Amino acid sequence: MISHAPKIAGYVAAALLVLFPLVYSAGNYDFVMHLWITAFYYAVLASSWALLAGYGGQFSFAHLAFMALGAYGAGILDNYVFLTSLPTGTCTEFGFLGTNIVFLPPSGTGDAAACLTAARATWPEGATVSRFPLILQIAFGAIVGGGAGWLIGTLVLRLRAAYLALFTVGLSEILRAVLSAEIWLTRGQAGMPMSPLFPDGITILGTTYGPAAKLPAYYVMLALFLGTLALLLWVARSRIGLFLRSLREDEDAAEALGVDTVKWKRAVFVLTAAIAATAGAVQGHYVGLITPNTIVLLQMSLVIAMAVIGGLENVVAAAVGAILISFALEFLRTDFTILGLEIDMTTWRLVFFGLLLMLTLRFLRNGVIQGALMWIERRGVGAETVAKRRAAEEAK
Repeated sequence: MISHAPKIAGYVAAALLVLFPLVYSAGNYDFVMHLWITAFYYAVLASSWALLAGYGGQFSFAHLAFMALGAYGAGILDNYVFLTSLPTGTCTEFGFLGTNIVFLPPSGTGDAAACLTAARATWPEGATVSRFPLILQIAFGAIVGGGAGWLIGTLVLRLRAAYLALFTVGLSEILRAVLSAEIWLTRGQAGMPMSPLFPDGITILGTTYGPAAKLPAYYVMLALFLGTLALLLWVARSRIGLFLRSLREDEDAAEALGVDTVKWKRAVFVLTAAIAATAGAVQGHYVGLITPNTIVLLQMSLVIAMAVIGGLENVVAAAVGAILISFALEFLRTDFTILGLEIDMTTWRLVFFGLLLMLTLRFLRNGVIQGALMWIERRGVGAETVAKRRAAEEAK
């Protein structure tokens, strides 16, 4: 009999994560909330990449490129598109449902808001100007990332193994170079500023939180994390998950048995790219800045390592692994002394992390967290099987 303990533990863990910020009251509250928000962000990336590589067998290094596309897509709307109650007469704009959508020129062309500023000076009192709705910015970022996933999935359908990995490495580096060079639009290495998740603050249970408060951002990222995990679990346990696993095991055999390999390879690229783009857009609004350095190869390697250590063939294990490693890497920043010798953990923490990855690949190739989950889920199955066989033999 397979244990239901992992499922029950999952529900309990989700409930604890919802209640945690309400009962935690230590002096470093904001710092701990920031660690959790960052951990959820990495968990979304690692679990979605696990679906792509662990289930679909598509080893891609472009996951953070899709994340960046989503963040920059949202950032462009945030910086260059505004809604006004009155027409400006000078900006590029058009009316829609009683509202004027104003497009400002890129920042590299001079004073981007000059036309809007001049128009506001002539407007009567009560005229309003607002940024494009944040939820639509995030949705647009997800569409940009998903569209890029569809395009890349179409281009690389015939590439496998190392060829796909090399292609996506090159793609990520090209995108990083373009984002750095096109200062007129992206502001290059200086980064593109993004408004907070709640620019005007928000009231929760009678308490008002400002734009920089951590609690609202915590719940936004937690909702994204839990929603992503639920979607990925549904996909993994459905017929789609079976099709994806068939691609991983033997793509030629799957195609011979009638699986539309082109369709499902493209589908998994689009889905995981859209998830990564959504996470990037939300994280960008939380941090308040997006730069090309977010897609350096080291960051992508970190996401891959999180998924591998957690469990590449289990989206829950990959997510848990990402959360644990996010906290572990932060706690390993603390220096300590052995036999009078001070250990500088700013360097050695990456050594310990690399050692953990090597040991996992050598002795627990299915991942540390996934191995623990399988042991809990199947605990007692062997003894139950032996007992049934013994009872059958005695009945003879």
